[in-house]
Amino acid sequence: MTERNDRPESTEAGTKKASASKTARKKTAATKSSTPKAGTRKASAGQSTARKAKGEKAAVQPVPASRNAFEAGAARASGERRRRSGTPLLSALEPVELSAARREVMLAKLAMPEQPKSGVDESTGAGRGDVSGTTTPDTPRRKRPPRKAIRERREQRARERALHPVPSLPEPLEAVAPTTEPAERHTDPPAEQPGGAAGIAAGLQSRAERLVGAVLESAEFSSEVRPGPAELVELAVNVLRAAATAAGVPAEDVERQVAETLAYVRRRLTGDYTVDEFGFDEEYTVHVHLPLLRPLYKSWFRVEVKGIENIPSEGGALVVANHSGTVAMDSLMTQVAVHDEHPNKRHLRMLGADLVFQLPFVGAIARRSGTTLAANTDAERLLADGHLVGVWPEGFKGVGKPFSERYKLQRFGRGGFVSAALRAGVPIVPCSIVGAEEIYPMIGNLPTVARLLGLPYVPITPTFPWLGPLGAIPLPSKWLIEFGAPIDTTALGRDAADDPMLVFDLTDQVRETIQQTLYSLLMQRRSVFI
Repeated sequence: MTERNDRPESTEAGTKKASASKTARKKTAATKSSTPKAGTRKASAGQSTARKAKGEKAAVQPVPASRNAFEAGAARASGERRRRSGTPLLSALEPVELSAARREVMLAKLAMPEQPKSGVDESTGAGRGDVSGTTTPDTPRRKRPPRKAIRERREQRARERALHPVPSLPEPLEAVAPTTEPAERHTDPPAEQPGGAAGIAAGLQSRAERLVGAVLESAEFSSEVRPGPAELVELAVNVLRAAATAAGVPAEDVERQVAETLAYVRRRLTGDYTVDEFGFDEEYTVHVHLPLLRPLYKSWFRVEVKGIENIPSEGGALVVANHSGTVAMDSLMTQVAVHDEHPNKRHLRMLGADLVFQLPFVGAIARRSGTTLAANTDAERLLADGHLVGVWPEGFKGVGKPFSERYKLQRFGRGGFVSAALRAGVPIVPCSIVGAEEIYPMIGNLPTVARLLGLPYVPITPTFPWLGPLGAIPLPSKWLIEFGAPIDTTALGRDAADDPMLVFDLTDQVRETIQQTLYSLLMQRRSVFI
């Protein structure tokens, strides 16, 4: 029994202890929840400190400087107004004393005219081109005078020129058209003319100055008073004549050349020119083609011609020459030599390969300057009509041969040119050309590039293609051209053209003649470039 009573007591004591511990835990939790953490207290303290500092800063913030300056300016202005209101005015009779320097400055400003300020910027007060901010007036634009004033000024200039004539030439220029006998004009020597060369130059200079002044004055005003084409032509002719007189060239030659050029231009504009059935334009050849080649002929290659008397004065003839030079410059120089050196100024009608006429720009120029396709039918027709025909039988084999084989003639083909001369019954004139081999010394070839471009060869020279476009300039070698004695074909008859052995023998004879003449000319030439 005792044991049973002890167990309930111990159970009751444990229950009381458990309830007491629960109550203690509840009180601790309530205390923790009601008490804030230390970090929270620190944050709230920092926020309150920031609010206090902000308030203090707002309390001590100064007044803006602009507001103080405005208030100070207003105070000074009010004080200035009060001071001025209390100051008595100066008497009208009381003189004002000025220094001498101040007086001179004021007088100078009054004397200066007022200049417009069109170039001043109203917002900044500075000129358009001024960077510093100071005002700089622009130059006033010149206004165009009315038409009435222009007419009056033109009439006044005409009256002045009539009252004070300008000294002119002894024989003034009356027309620019070509005359029948231009060499008879100005036949007297300059020393016998009044005033001599100095008087001529003075007269030309005065007339040129007058016309130039008229051009400049007309440019300032209106197009109604500008000189016409006749006055401009007169100005150009006078300037050229003055330059020719100063250079020692006869003035009549310059005048004749200008007149011929103007007449050529007029005929071109009006369509008053003829072209033959082969496309040859004689006026174009004389006035454009040959003048462009003459500087090369006379000054660059310095060509010397021998045996020009072997070319007949009239009638047909076949000129056969050697071909060389990488570029066919020898045919062009031969054309110039025949026209300029022959007494009758004959034109050489050249026979060209198919490639010449296939080129876009070269073909048109070649046909207009007298080149015809190298065919027997065309050659026979030209020879039968009495033309002078030139042929280069070596073709591209001669032009494109290497420099190591220079002046060694290649094969002359099948002798087609000989058969054409036999059928036409014209003489054959051998022609030997020395100097063309050195203008583009061919040291190599590019066959692959030539096949791609459709050309017979693409040369490599000491200057091309290494120097680019400058490599196309030919070297200034010394040229010698000799026309040999003509070979008569009339005794053989037209039927000889059908005999192949006779044609071959005559072709070989022409080739050997040209080869021997080349050796002779090489011995006569002192140097390649001199």
